[in-house]
Amino acid sequence: MSRLASSMLCLLGLLLTALPASAQELPPWGTGESRGEDLSVYLVTFGPGDDVPSWFGHGSLVVEDQKLHQSRLYNYGMFSFDERMLLRYAMGRLEFWVDDASPAATFRFYRSLNRDVRLQELNLTPAQKVELGRLLAENVLPQNRDYLYHHYNDNCVTRLRDALDKVLGGQLHAAASGPGRMTLREHTRRYTAVGPPMSLLLDFLMNDEIDKPATRWQEAFLPDELERQVAEAQVLGADGERHPLVARAFTLYAAQGRPVTPAQPPSYAPVLLLLGLVLGGIAVGLALWERRTGGRAPRILLGLQNVLVGLVVGIPGLALFIMWLGTDHTVTYRNENLFLANPLTVLALPLGFVLMRGSPRGREWMWRLWVVLAALGVLGLVLKALPLFDQDNWRLIALLLPMSVGMAGAMTLGRSRVTVGRESPSLTPTLKASGN
Repeated sequence: MSRLASSMLCLLGLLLTALPASAQELPPWGTGESRGEDLSVYLVTFGPGDDVPSWFGHGSLVVEDQKLHQSRLYNYGMFSFDERMLLRYAMGRLEFWVDDASPAATFRFYRSLNRDVRLQELNLTPAQKVELGRLLAENVLPQNRDYLYHHYNDNCVTRLRDALDKVLGGQLHAAASGPGRMTLREHTRRYTAVGPPMSLLLDFLMNDEIDKPATRWQEAFLPDELERQVAEAQVLGADGERHPLVARAFTLYAAQGRPVTPAQPPSYAPVLLLLGLVLGGIAVGLALWERRTGGRAPRILLGLQNVLVGLVVGIPGLALFIMWLGTDHTVTYRNENLFLANPLTVLALPLGFVLMRGSPRGREWMWRLWVVLAALGVLGLVLKALPLFDQDNWRLIALLLPMSVGMAGAMTLGRSRVTVGRESPSLTPTLKASGN
């Protein structure tokens, strides 16, 4: 992100069970029938779920007319599960839309997933409630409902934030214009800490676009952050005085047994550095073993290690290169991690099999590959001294650079062994001739 704000599973459940109303059947606040005094507006925050897209949580707005006994939940996290969905997502062109649904049915669904359901009743003026209700009702109409999803800039929570700010006359934006607590990458790493391998992959795929200092307004791409900012906001009321934006807050359901999202991103760098040194050291150790014994086992194991590196590191490097050149995922462009893993790294996969067969030519190509990759990694590290290369990728450097240098060293040791092996037989006839 790598990189949706609401759960695919949750959205599918909403499509099937939440019974959204027809867009032609406008609610009373959409037709002008509702009075502001009779309306209640709630910001709903759903806690993180089990699958990757739901790790960040979700949010919605509920409008209720207490006099007419009608209520709707507005969900900006809808998208189509058709045959082109995966392609659109891969290209960064996935369209989302807003739909309305039964609040009670939606709450039951999230509870069935063991996800928090928290509500904040908003302290809006009657006129603001009418305006927000009309805006939401109009957004659901077919001609208005679609938007191009962006995980950080335009998602199911930023749409709620923007709608609230609009009816508040920019007060929410003004209150959140100060510096944020951390960068967008650090927030992302906080929420993905529940799955370290996926967290590392998302960290690898994203560039320095999310390393710039963030404002509190930008931090509100996360449901929890918007919930916090709304709770802290003071806005002008109908009497001209400032009042808390939240009239009351309550929890409908508290998830049981879920890990709490850490306040700070985890520090993986020491562990990753150790892992990178171990992987590089294993490669050198296997090369020394082969050099000493000349056995097949170390060569096969070294080839297998290269196959695994080609799969686990090379394929993401290839994907990152393609995402830069051929998609609209702007957070992947000009990514410094391409110094560490790129399409060349994929070549370790086939060359690993060649190495296992004992091909001298394959070993020569493997040596060239890892010398180039190690040199690129070192170049990427040296360039960090320049202001332009400011991507927060030290964790990836700690993991991948020692591994690449170790692989290059291992291939150098293996290459020198093959060279010696080739030269030795050529001396034999000369020695025999001298003896005669």
